[in-house]
Amino acid sequence: MYFDTIARLVSERIGCDVSTIKPESTFSELGIDSLDTVELLMNLEDEIGTEIELDEKVETIDDLDKFIQSKQG
Repeated sequence: MYFDTIARLVSERIGCDVSTIKPESTFSELGIDSLDTVELLMNLEDEIGTEIELDEKVETIDDLDKFIQSKQG
């Protein structure tokens, strides 16, 4: 549900083509560190209009997508 938005923000952040980002892509293999993650989440909150309190570890793009969906109810 949020995959396209997350993929677009990640591609803008790391400077790659959005088509190279897959649901199973891990943040570490994409070169996303903890500072990048915080900034990515802030941008994502702005995009989707909701606050994201990451209270569990997410390793892949799909993990983050599912986490956000679970918090949306």
